[in-house]
Amino acid sequence: MAEYRIDELARLAGSTVRNIRAYQDRGLLPPPRLEGRVGMYDETHLARLRLIGKLLGRGYTFAIIKDLLGAWETGKDVAEVLGLEKVLTDPWSDEIPGTATYEDLVAKFGSGLDEDQVGRTLERTVELGLIEPDGDKYRVPSPRLLHVGAELVAAGIPLESVLDIAGQIRADCDVIAGRFVNLVQEHVFTRLEGHVPDGEEVGEVAAVVRRMRPLVKMVVDPFIARAMEARVQAALGDHLEMIRDALGQRPDGD
Repeated sequence: MAEYRIDELARLAGSTVRNIRAYQDRGLLPPPRLEGRVGMYDETHLARLRLIGKLLGRGYTFAIIKDLLGAWETGKDVAEVLGLEKVLTDPWSDEIPGTATYEDLVAKFGSGLDEDQVGRTLERTVELGLIEPDGDKYRVPSPRLLHVGAELVAAGIPLESVLDIAGQIRADCDVIAGRFVNLVQEHVFTRLEGHVPDGEEVGEVAAVVRRMRPLVKMVVDPFIARAMEARVQAALGDHLEMIRDALGQRPDGD
């Protein structure tokens, strides 16, 4: 088994000598094998250091990390816990966020607005989560949503009305998401209550959550499509009849 001095171990693990010593003081990392006065670390130390770095990167506290490492030492599969945590925290969209400048947003949405109106509109857009201030620019979590808004404004719909409907749709989607989560919580997540789950149980729950991602879209898309068909036909049907009647009454040659 390869052995490393502390500085080499730190370099391989992407850590620092100071951090390694701090982890040892906290009981997260076992002491090295002493060769004279020099501490020698091996592959098990390196693997543990990388795991500690991964857990810290995910926001775990030192106390939780110590518990997880204890579970690892007793043969429990920490990967199952990390797999569930990853499923729960990974984004549900593969859309890549974008950026926009103040000038970009004004050009798309601020036509005819004075500076105060632009400021209020930007503030409301931030509240809706459509943009996020990021230095001298704005982060756009969903460029698709911003594109839809621009298309609606270009079609002649007032920006205020577009933001109104964005807020209403966001609330509607929250209700839909809540119904899915409540369903799974009632029949799946309850397996984790009242006892310490083993790796198999955690893995099963992670698999269910993973399968939910495409299922939600597969359910919502057809319902939205059918509802839009019915609504559009109901809204435009009378207008269509009026246009047909008007065209049918035109004198020949007109």
